[in-house]
Amino acid sequence: RSVNNFLMTGPKAYLIYSSSVAAGAQSGIEECKFQFAWDRWNCPERALQLSSHGGLRSANRETAFVHAISSAGVMYTLTRNCSLGDFDNCGCDDSRNGQLGGQGWLWGGCSDNVGFGEAISKQFVDALETGQDARAAMNLHNNEAGRKAVKGTMKRTCKCHGVSGSCTTQTCWLQLPEFREVGTYLKERYHKALKVDLLQGVGNSAASRGAIAETFSSISKKELVHLEDSPDYCLENKTLGLLGTEGRECLKRGKALSKWEKRSCRRLCGDCGLAVEERRAEMVSSCNCKFHWCCAVRCEQCRKRVTKYFCVRKENQLPGHRLPSVTA
Repeated sequence: RSVNNFLMTGPKAYLIYSSSVAAGAQSGIEECKFQFAWDRWNCPERALQLSSHGGLRSANRETAFVHAISSAGVMYTLTRNCSLGDFDNCGCDDSRNGQLGGQGWLWGGCSDNVGFGEAISKQFVDALETGQDARAAMNLHNNEAGRKAVKGTMKRTCKCHGVSGSCTTQTCWLQLPEFREVGTYLKERYHKALKVDLLQGVGNSAASRGAIAETFSSISKKELVHLEDSPDYCLENKTLGLLGTEGRECLKRGKALSKWEKRSCRRLCGDCGLAVEERRAEMVSSCNCKFHWCCAVRCEQCRKRVTKYFCVRKENQLPGHRLPSVTA
């Protein structure tokens, strides 16, 4: 629904960007799911409706991340599509070309036009926020933090110039990173998100709006902010649309697992008062593929036994109740 809201809210003059906005919002959703795959809150579908819509008005750090990554996804995709020549009215950012960038290098080449992506994405994403209360201010702040994340992770690329392959001077330009870098950057900001205490006694009067604006203006636009503490994601809460961690898969063993992934069984199961259940399953996949003239690829079906781990209730544990975890 958040994707549809982006498209329906945008000014008519900007409808030529609608497919990029939709793709950008979707990339934000996918990145959210990747970043939180092994967290207790794993970016469930309901969370992906931006918080101003559908009555969902949470204001915790997870809401902050959803706004930031959605905003970043839209800006990133618009910028990339501009560079690919998808829009007639957009091209390279050469505004600094010829200027001294640093010792031994000049601005030049074809920088990705993040200014264009920033301006158009702001028209779509910020237009979703029609309120003037503390939650609206929080959402707008986190939208901006997402855009700052895209700009802050841009990479400088350079080309050498000189006689016989020497590098007497360099011309440099800015390019978008992989979107995964933006997601990782925002996940770090999520862990350091600042709590702003504005909910108590703050109404919608002119004085209140002034106090809200003054508070948020004192916080760096790079920071994620939230107003409320997060609920207990271990437990199911139908009112909040939380599924809890019972039934979730976790990781114990595997090649190239990060420390965070290796601790997922403890985080999702043990620390939530659940047991870890080992299950064996058979996976079927294509293998031993060969090319046959002309022109087909034929594969065999290989079967492989795999072990997976899931969070389950302990004996005598009632649904929706957490038993104390045991720390060795």
